[in-house]
Amino acid sequence: MKKGTLYLIPSTLGDLEPRNTIPESTINVMQKIHYFAVEELRTARRYLSACGLKGKVEELEMFEINEHTNHAIIESYIQILLNGNDMGLISEAGLPAVADPGAYLVELAHNHDITVMPMSGPSSLMMALMGSGMNGQSFAFTGYLPVKQNERRIKIREIEKISMQISQSQIIIETPYRNDRLFEDMLAVCLPNTKICIAADITLPMQLIKTKSVAQWRAAKPVIGKRPCVFVLYAGTDYK
Repeated sequence: MKKGTLYLIPSTLGDLEPRNTIPESTINVMQKIHYFAVEELRTARRYLSACGLKGKVEELEMFEINEHTNHAIIESYIQILLNGNDMGLISEAGLPAVADPGAYLVELAHNHDITVMPMSGPSSLMMALMGSGMNGQSFAFTGYLPVKQNERRIKIREIEKISMQISQSQIIIETPYRNDRLFEDMLAVCLPNTKICIAADITLPMQLIKTKSVAQWRAAKPVIGKRPCVFVLYAGTDYK
């Protein structure tokens, strides 16, 4: 029996008309799929409705994959693909399987020789790097930093040291309600000449993308608030 294809389907980075950032080719694929693995059911239903499936969403079969989903449950989803059915993987925002629990489903698909098809769409990480003016030839995604302040500050120093030693941009994300605490810690422990880019609400009307040195940010520190945000840190000297 021919196996199905696992489509990795990007979503918008906020409450935005999908066709503003999602290619028509990606939307066309979504409209042909019956099975979806999603991070949050309600959000996914709303997104699929906005992508032209309004009135048909209730007919779809949807399965949750989030940080609470047991691996054994995710493993059971593979049978749908093995039975010849296509499946779409959708994250809460941006690209699925990047800083996203859906990555395990992709790993399983490869283990079962199932075709994986990444689709085009917005990436907050890459768009933040693009807009930062920092080194785009050498960069690392460090993900979420420790929750405890002392551990977080130690990690920030480590990241800054790496950036300085190899002139590498460091991309960091945080849970929105901890944005300001993370930013305050970065300003507290980083060197004055280290550059930090704040990239918040990317693609949305209230988008903020601004790069300044730590010294400049200390002189006029903004309140980021509970907005989806990506930070890019650069302590290197030359990357041209």
